[in-house]
Amino acid sequence: QVQLAESGGGSVQTGGSLRLSCAASLYTAKMAWFRQAPGKEREGVAAINVLGRTTYADSVTGRFTISKDNAKVTLYLQMNSLKPEDTAMYYCAAALYDGSWDPLLSSRYNYWGQGTQVTVSS
Repeated sequence: QVQLAESGGGSVQTGGSLRLSCAASLYTAKMAWFRQAPGKEREGVAAINVLGRTTYADSVTGRFTISKDNAKVTLYLQMNSLKPEDTAMYYCAAALYDGSWDPLLSSRYNYWGQGTQVTVSS
């Protein structure tokens, strides 16, 4: 069982920054951030595997950075140049196994955190 706990969400204005954190009980082969806005499907934002290889959604490339602190067993998502369309509940997810599958595919992840809300106002 993997426990995940997100923090760091909040309300910012357009162009602002936030850093999300996900405290994990242990690292898994692949970890990722997803988000879900009201009335929309959950979408992958960024993923990182055990080797540090990262994947980003086109909508956040160049603005968001995923990273992990191995000593603290914590996953981060640095979000810069935030836009109103980034408003959503953000979830941390962990996959037990890696493979040649789309890192931003939610069905491949086994464990999920409770989410942290990000609201960007114009």
